[in-house]
Amino acid sequence: MSVALKAVVAVAGFAVMSVAHAQSGAVVKVDGSSTVYPVTEAVAEDFQKAAKGAIKVTVGISGTGGGFKKFCRGETDISNASRPILKKEMEECAKLGIKYYELPVAFDALTVVVNPKSKINQLSVDQLKKMWEPAAQGKVTNWSQVDPSFPDAPLKLFGAGSDSGTFDYFTEAVNGKSKASRGDFTASEDDNVLVQGVSRDVNALGYFGYAYYYENKSKLKAVAIVNSKGKAVLPSEQTVIDGSYNPLARPIFIYVNEKSYDKPEVRQFVEFYMKNGPKLASEVKYVPLPAKAYQGNMEHLAKKKLGTVFGGDAEVGVTIEELLAREAKM
Repeated sequence: MSVALKAVVAVAGFAVMSVAHAQSGAVVKVDGSSTVYPVTEAVAEDFQKAAKGAIKVTVGISGTGGGFKKFCRGETDISNASRPILKKEMEECAKLGIKYYELPVAFDALTVVVNPKSKINQLSVDQLKKMWEPAAQGKVTNWSQVDPSFPDAPLKLFGAGSDSGTFDYFTEAVNGKSKASRGDFTASEDDNVLVQGVSRDVNALGYFGYAYYYENKSKLKAVAIVNSKGKAVLPSEQTVIDGSYNPLARPIFIYVNEKSYDKPEVRQFVEFYMKNGPKLASEVKYVPLPAKAYQGNMEHLAKKKLGTVFGGDAEVGVTIEELLAREAKM
């Protein structure tokens, strides 16, 4: 699945399941999160194989925030998002009458990584905050400043860009406020840039979605995160499911424009996504949701249940069970 992790704008040709229902020259436009990209791109690949070219699907990577800007201007049909839509984005969508379906597609373990030669094996959230909080800018520049037991070596940080939902989620989870972060680090919406940066520097630390770590695990080392119970936990499917990897386990989404969903090409792509997403999410090393979640998504589409169950607020630590309970009440 390495092609699924190419952090570039991907354009591929797809076809609907029945050419009789296809609209020649139809295009489905997707943009947004680099974290969600591997799942959506994998779904798109299989959609192409199953359907044979009557529809073109474009999948871009401009970050969750960048994707919502395009989505709320009506420029895209679907927005990949590694966090829920925020109030200001809801307001922007409302200005142009953009209504949407919020469809959770998997869970991700936001993964903190270091160079394989690093002596760092685990970190607490407090230690991460000491590295990443705004007050650390220009001051916390050595590993030993984070903890005296750490090496006396320069601290090189790599992280998501400001348009990334991963940046929003990480800063909320670690620093207590979305987008609150030091600015003197190497930032990119392209997770492969971060992978390369950490893999080439023994003193580096970075963070991104689990799929990118797994794809590059020969070049990176995942750091265990000390949870609220004092246990050092590595990211994995099991630790996401049992909730022990909180607060860095998170749901990931696609948002579908209501009017776009009325178009046959978008409807068929989304239905294909809900049917095949669980298997493909697992293949790219995210945690698929229970079957009832995807069934619930289809029910929301059928019943035109629009909007978000998060109310536009940044939240961390939502478990799979809590997410499903909210979806059921939507």
